[in-house]
Amino acid sequence: MLLDDALGKFLVQLEADGRSQHTIGQYRRHVRLLGHWMAQVGHTDAISSLDHECIARFLASPTAKRRPDGQAKKATAVNCLRSSLRVFFGYLHQAGFIAQNPGRMIRRAVCGNPPPRALTPEEKDRLLATLATATGPEAERDHLLFSLMLTTGIRLSAALGLKVEDLNLDAGEITIHTKGDRVERVYLPQSACDHLRRFIGERKTGPLFTSRDGRQVCIRHIQRRFQEWLRKAGITRPLSPHSTRHSFAVDLYRRTHDLLLVKAALHHRSIASTLVYAQASGDELRKAMA
Repeated sequence: MLLDDALGKFLVQLEADGRSQHTIGQYRRHVRLLGHWMAQVGHTDAISSLDHECIARFLASPTAKRRPDGQAKKATAVNCLRSSLRVFFGYLHQAGFIAQNPGRMIRRAVCGNPPPRALTPEEKDRLLATLATATGPEAERDHLLFSLMLTTGIRLSAALGLKVEDLNLDAGEITIHTKGDRVERVYLPQSACDHLRRFIGERKTGPLFTSRDGRQVCIRHIQRRFQEWLRKAGITRPLSPHSTRHSFAVDLYRRTHDLLLVKAALHHRSIASTLVYAQASGDELRKAMA
């Protein structure tokens, strides 16, 4: 069996397992990177010819360790590549397509988790101030969208999936659909409820956030809009709409110092996902040791 054929079977299995398109796309890129390296070094693309030494040579090569621009990849990015290959070859072995698993000796490198890339309080104020002074239907939509994300910590996909009927503004809450088709309840401050009431007007049904033609706005468009608003606010460092979720979590932990509360607010399944926000500052440590 050739590598491309094996990859196709693997991707079908991932889809059958209910993995997200983002996850499937990442596996596809990582396995194709291995195929690119095999072509570079003149290695046959038959999966039966791969052994653990071949995989080790690939992971030690510039193809695996460097980005297309020649810069070194982050340790976390290389770890993702290692994990993808380990799962891929584990599947092939378990499915009986290969007699031995060439990824059995792959180990993740020990590396620290980078701090969450959140907006600073000053950046948050500048972004919201810029949005508040802009005019037009799209600017009004973006203002509410990013304000809502900063206030609740919900993901962009969950926010764009909201329908008007998901709102219960009298109770101060919204119903969102998260990863794995889970349904979660998110609580709103009064200011967000007031903003939402003004925004929806007389609408009773349909997507909450729409494009000019009235359809649900797409993620790519909002990602581009977010970058435009950052530029207008004079914020030049790399940030994404997901940074609003980090900003919410960092701010909530700073105000409460309650990690379980942050976990509940973000709807994390494991506390391990929330620990990244529990980073003590030097000033806090100095005060505690005084």
